Amino acid sequence: MFRYIRRRVFETPTETVDNYIGVAVPLEEAHWYSHSHRTGKAALQERSDDEEEDGRFKDADADEAHGMLEGNAVSEYTIAGLRREIGAGRRDSTDYELKSKLINKAIQDIGMGKFNWQLFALCGFGWFADNLWLQGVSLTLPSLSAEFDISEKTVRYTASALFGGLCLGSFVWGIGSDMLGRRLAFNCTLLITSVFGIMSAWSPSWAAVCILNAALGFGIGGSLPVDGAVFLEFLPDDSSSLLTLLSVWWPVGQLVSSLLAWYYIASWPPEQGWRIFVFVLGLVTLLMFALRCFAFSLFESPKYLLSRGRQAEAIAVVHGIAYRNGTKTWLTEDVVSAVVGDTATDTDTDVDADRDIMVMRRTGSGRSRSVLKDKLKSFSGERLKPLFQSRILGLTTCLIWFCWTTIGMGYPLFNAFLPQYFARISDPGNQVPGDDPSSLPDDGSAPALTPEAYRNYAITSIMGIPGALLAAYLVDHQSPWLGRRGTLAISTFLSALFLFLFVQFGTTANSQLVLSCAEAFTQNIMYGVLYAFTPEIFPGPVRGAGTGVASFLNRIAGLTAPIIAATVPGDSTTMPVFIAGALILSAFVAICLIPIETRGRQRL
Repeated sequence: MFRYIRRRVFETPTETVDNYIGVAVPLEEAHWYSHSHRTGKAALQERSDDEEEDGRFKDADADEAHGMLEGNAVSEYTIAGLRREIGAGRRDSTDYELKSKLINKAIQDIGMGKFNWQLFALCGFGWFADNLWLQGVSLTLPSLSAEFDISEKTVRYTASALFGGLCLGSFVWGIGSDMLGRRLAFNCTLLITSVFGIMSAWSPSWAAVCILNAALGFGIGGSLPVDGAVFLEFLPDDSSSLLTLLSVWWPVGQLVSSLLAWYYIASWPPEQGWRIFVFVLGLVTLLMFALRCFAFSLFESPKYLLSRGRQAEAIAVVHGIAYRNGTKTWLTEDVVSAVVGDTATDTDTDVDADRDIMVMRRTGSGRSRSVLKDKLKSFSGERLKPLFQSRILGLTTCLIWFCWTTIGMGYPLFNAFLPQYFARISDPGNQVPGDDPSSLPDDGSAPALTPEAYRNYAITSIMGIPGALLAAYLVDHQSPWLGRRGTLAISTFLSALFLFLFVQFGTTANSQLVLSCAEAFTQNIMYGVLYAFTPEIFPGPVRGAGTGVASFLNRIAGLTAPIIAATVPGDSTTMPVFIAGALILSAFVAICLIPIETRGRQRL
């Protein structure tokens, strides 16, 4: 049993095309299984070297890109046609880029199918679990304050412990997925979260709660950067908006957390309610891990395999996707060699290390510690250099990381303590925000959440769902004011605006409810686009590193948010929200300066 679990969780089976006999079709028959034939539209193609060099990718007109209609579309599937489409022969194109474009085209021709939709749900579990626990910890703060006799300000350091684990997890799992593979990180993050989450339900002290929150945060910290990269690299180009739609799982996680807290914390004795609530969250996370690992077998990412020089396995994975989707593919090693050229793919020393790992896994060698030691040597600044290989990419990297940092600090300053803000309004014995700067004594315990406060929190959570759905529609909208960058800028500005309005007018339960709903709606548009836009910017070999560092900066900024909220002078129910608005407004300025729009761009 233990061997079976180890194999499912930690080991990656070696894929070969022999596992999928009958999937490959000759190139001359490829048109009948193509995206063009299925939709009546030619594929998209980047237009010029200049646009590719400076990073300004524009929408390509299908007829102009291919110069063909249905009558001569078959020429798309000749060696010459494929070479022309991927830009083979350009001096500035690497073998990896050309082969990535071939894989993109093959996945596009396979289209969305059973495998992709299953992956949409399973990757969505990462989004779901992330906000399930972020909001879950927030909802336990009043109970922790009461049980362990911790002041309302001090108990906010519980969120700091969680964010400490989140920032470490996002960094380790993000870069680790580039070095050790996407599949291992995909399987482990929810397992770690569920184990420590369940353990936290038996915490004997507030210090134990903080330690276990940090441990579960380490697991869940890798979910968003890893799951986003995994889903993106299996996604057909014409379905790229689904990466934004994936964020719909995030407000669903918040909604489930708020409903469970409403039932358990509000209905059970205070010293039991939060513990049962946290235990249930752990069980839900454990169930999601079991479905990921034992009800579904994830292929290793073809882009990861290609970046490690394992071309044959990358092609076999494409065959596996076609097999699970019940269709065919024209991609073979002979086609790749003819289109790109017969190049050496095993020249990188890391490739040899990867091969050694695979041999050890198959032979059961006990040298795993030395292998892990060798792999950890690759966690260095060298992994981040490709993110600054050009002026445009370097500037974009800095700006997007700045956005993640400021949003990462601003978001929890409002959302992590929203239950406390609701509690102070819903409790008639407490003054409303803004009445008196000294209304929150540092040694005072937190007011308990009333059923009305839980109800308002659940309503706020619901409003995030249509925001995520709208984001998925807007990111591919042809308006020059929308797309990825425009939608992100507009939603970020509105998020900052509603925070300032919350400070000024959030003095009653009804006004708080209206403004928090508006904030949840715009914030989920903002985060949905940000999580889709970021991995599209970075090249495949360092996609995990780029998104991992972004998530790390987001989490470490979030780590400081509870410290600010706990130490800010004056009324800590309004000043943190004002600071949050200023931070998100600065992110809006940075977004306006980003020089790249990824709508219609090939993902390498």
